[in-house]
Amino acid sequence: MVVAAGEGEVVLRGGFGVVGKVSGAETGGAFSVVEHPLDPGVLGAPPHTHANEDETSFVIEGEVGVLIGDEEFEAGPGSYVLKPRGVPHAFWNPGPDPARILEIISPAGFERYFEELAGVLSAGGPPDLGRILEVAGRYGLTFHMERIPELLERHGLRLG
Repeated sequence: MVVAAGEGEVVLRGGFGVVGKVSGAETGGAFSVVEHPLDPGVLGAPPHTHANEDETSFVIEGEVGVLIGDEEFEAGPGSYVLKPRGVPHAFWNPGPDPARILEIISPAGFERYFEELAGVLSAGGPPDLGRILEVAGRYGLTFHMERIPELLERHGLRLG
């Protein structure tokens, strides 16, 4: 299989996007790959913890700020960021230019979270936090909402 540049299923659009590149169905459940375009100044993923999967991000373009546990890092093009399950993490675009990361998720399955999230967000009106948390819970995802305001303020970010 080959997924050419610019190909993939656009699952979410906006400041934080999700483009499906390789699904778990295509890897026998071993892993999945999604691409996240990030607008400047956007908190792509608020602080959260995965119970079931590890993530490895590869920065394709731009600069990406990352919180892993209690440590913050900046990662530029060509950098790899390891985010193990059970460790709170977040990422954002601190720069003035767009950024893109490729996310490898192992084992596969979590890519379906983004599809369900897109359904909730496309319902119209303000996002229904209760439904978002319900979907997240089905995927073993725990958000750390209390950490969001500090990240937004400290880095001058907005929610994607």
